[in-house]
Amino acid sequence: MKTIEEKLNHLVSNQEIVFEFLREKYPIFFNSNIFLRDIQYGIKTYFERKDIMITYPAAEELALKFTSSMESEKILKRLGSATWLVEFKFNEPELKSVEPAVVAEN
Repeated sequence: MKTIEEKLNHLVSNQEIVFEFLREKYPIFFNSNIFLRDIQYGIKTYFERKDIMITYPAAEELALKFTSSMESEKILKRLGSATWLVEFKFNEPELKSVEPAVVAEN
């Protein structure tokens, strides 16, 4: 992956994996806010873990293009110039209700 477009295509085609990666570092869930810098640093780290070094300006460019793509797919909703609302529902384990323990009285 040499060009920005190749990297962007990789991010878009693997967006669920990228989001799961971002969730390991940042509190991202349905209806949460996500910020440009979090996405930028997350993308930079994501590629570095794949031994692909990118600059901060390249990571910012990728973050802007990636969020634009996710806006068009209605995964993110723009709230400001550098803030989005996450409209993507993650596969999260269901919380099971637990019956309260019965305490025997003596």
